[in-house]
Amino acid sequence: MIRKRRTRIVATLGPASREPAMVEELAETGVDVFRLNFSHGSHDDHAAALAAVRAAEAKLGRPLAALADLQGPKFRLAAFAGGRIDVAPGQTIRLDLDDAPGDRRRVGLPHPEVFRVLRPGMLLLVDDGKVRLEVRRADARSADAEVTAGDALSDHKGVSVPGVTIPVPALTSKDQADAEFALRIGVDWLALSFVQHAGDVASLRRIVGNRAAVLAKIEKPAAVNDLEAILDVSDGIMVARGDLGVELAPEDVPVIQKRIVRAARRRGAPVIVATQMLESMIHAPAPTRAEASDVAGGVYEGADALMLSAESAAGQYPREAVAMMDAIIRRVEADPSWPSLMRAEHGEDEDADVDALIAAATRAAEARSTACIVAYTTTGGTAQRIARERPLHPVLAIAPNEQVARRLGLVWGLEPRIATQPRDIAVMTDEAAKLAADYGLAGAGERVLIIAGPPMGSPGAANLLRIVHAPRLRS
Repeated sequence: MIRKRRTRIVATLGPASREPAMVEELAETGVDVFRLNFSHGSHDDHAAALAAVRAAEAKLGRPLAALADLQGPKFRLAAFAGGRIDVAPGQTIRLDLDDAPGDRRRVGLPHPEVFRVLRPGMLLLVDDGKVRLEVRRADARSADAEVTAGDALSDHKGVSVPGVTIPVPALTSKDQADAEFALRIGVDWLALSFVQHAGDVASLRRIVGNRAAVLAKIEKPAAVNDLEAILDVSDGIMVARGDLGVELAPEDVPVIQKRIVRAARRRGAPVIVATQMLESMIHAPAPTRAEASDVAGGVYEGADALMLSAESAAGQYPREAVAMMDAIIRRVEADPSWPSLMRAEHGEDEDADVDALIAAATRAAEARSTACIVAYTTTGGTAQRIARERPLHPVLAIAPNEQVARRLGLVWGLEPRIATQPRDIAVMTDEAAKLAADYGLAGAGERVLIIAGPPMGSPGAANLLRIVHAPRLRS
């Protein structure tokens, strides 16, 4: 189960994919991280899905990460009496705090904090902008809005107020309950939605502690403006282009995406590019050419991972979507121009001695006889620093426990595995060479670069680089 690519795949589990047999098939096809979307489904659904992930992990012998994605303060319409209504430009509809079923004249919007900021002339985007409403009148309990675009509204569609910071914390009471549940069942990453500033992430960090890694979803213009501070308090970030694209002009989204990916790469923080990557594969067995180019663009930028949402959660072709993403990634990484793009970005030095050692290892790995790098990592920090340099050889990251190994499954180029930390350097040298050969990463006589931080098993900076040769496997 060694991946023949460096960029990782995140797939969302849902009604189309959460059964154990499908989870195992998706992992075999190429999924590295499984996303549990707490905007949908019950706690029982997510617990069952995670159990299926752990079963697949045990069967395949490869650590698989689980990412719990918290809903955040998503503003949604209430329900309609008939499930939906038709609308037309020029029509006026009232939004209010009444929870009675809606009709063509009015519908509930159970979020008083939204009404507190509404003013005449403001724009409301419903259902990811498919319906546009312009506010004509507003008070603390209701607003009248004119439809300027769109043809239908239906139950519980999301509502955005572009250009306005709504005074609501990113971590809702539902998120707090979901986070505690996700931590109890043992997820590896927790993603916070609708982050506006670094303080939002800090709030989640206080709940999580060291029980999981924390990922900030960048989907608000305010978060883009506070990106560096958010990176200071996050273990990773996600370019959540769906909601980001609602509040920004379409032509701004690709530029912002590149900016976010570049900033994360400089920090060595894992970065996921998400939303609508293979959207047409929800209903079709093959993507559009534009979607294939979009996936390829994320690979060329050096993103750690690309994500499937509805394609794998609710689509008709979840396995095919994963296989297609895997194929596109492999093709791009085989492009002769791709290595130079990976070398073009280098992270910021945090520790001169450690970064010099890792830079030396990356340069040494470019020798033709080098097969792979083996990194012994107690907390994951050493392995992530290596990945930040985007070495083109596989990196076997040997971690002391499953928690660290699973978290590293999101990181570019790493092949995490669990093994007891060797008691001394001599044992480590022999073991690293054997592991590289056992996993098929190095043939007999090929060079294996080892990076570690003696004394073994103690958290701390890497301070040792050793070159060995892989043994001949016994038949």
